[in-house]
Amino acid sequence: MRLVTLCLAAVVLCSLLAPGQQQERIPVGVEKARKARTLPTVPPQLKPLPPWRLADPARLQQEADELAKLAQLIPSQVQEVKAGRLPKDLSERLKRIEELSRQLRRELSP
Repeated sequence: MRLVTLCLAAVVLCSLLAPGQQQERIPVGVEKARKARTLPTVPPQLKPLPPWRLADPARLQQEADELAKLAQLIPSQVQEVKAGRLPKDLSERLKRIEELSRQLRRELSP
């Protein structure tokens, strides 16, 4: 009987001490944030564009101005569409905006 009591006491004591052995669970987002904070940050290095990629600044400015002008006209034309009138040049202007933005992006991005 004494042996059973002693074993039972040992089991109870071990079960009380067992939670102290477990590590605290850290949520995944917190761990990622800690790792991101400790990583060294390397500033991006800008490379000069090769000579063949240099675009004509005057032409770029002209295209950017045309793009801005076309973009300013679109909200008024959308209001006309809401009123039931479809401007005939709306589709052409939207296509031109698309072309200009693609061309500017292609010439300005490395």
